[in-house]
Amino acid sequence: MRNLLIAALTLSAGPALATGLEIDVTGEAQGTITVDLFEDVAPQHVERITTLGEEGAYDNVVFHRVIDGFMAQTGDVEYGKEGGDMRMAGRGGSDLPDLPAEFSDRAFERGVVGMARSQSPDSANSQFFIMFDAAPFLDGQYTVVGQVTDGMDVVDSIKRGTGPNGAVIGQPDKMEEVRVIQ
Repeated sequence: MRNLLIAALTLSAGPALATGLEIDVTGEAQGTITVDLFEDVAPQHVERITTLGEEGAYDNVVFHRVIDGFMAQTGDVEYGKEGGDMRMAGRGGSDLPDLPAEFSDRAFERGVVGMARSQSPDSANSQFFIMFDAAPFLDGQYTVVGQVTDGMDVVDSIKRGTGPNGAVIGQPDKMEEVRVIQ
């Protein structure tokens, strides 16, 4: 009987359901990107992204920095909303405190989602980026938070920026709606 009780408790206390995002993108890119979030690798960052996603904070936020062959960055819920002053996009975050780094041995490969930050490793907040290609120089320097599992064709279609910083000129693509999924 005791073993049956322990087995039942173990099953009920099993691993939490995997968390992910569905990101509907509009603009030059059209479609949905599905992301598997790595709560076992970066639990605080996953919690932040899912909190902001559930609040609708990411809805209508643009891809403000897009560098061909490198990555597409979004998630500035303070200055990156469609219709805002795009000169400020990329400088803001949420009203929540910055997060401490959660570095791992996960490599920055095509489709990996990482958290953007300033020079301080402990400054990630709401912004994230999706890799177009591998970037080993980011490994161990930025927090890996997830992986695109569907919709890389949509990622590949995101409007590119110009210049060394990848600033998007004109009308950038946006995350029209972001949904947290189990």
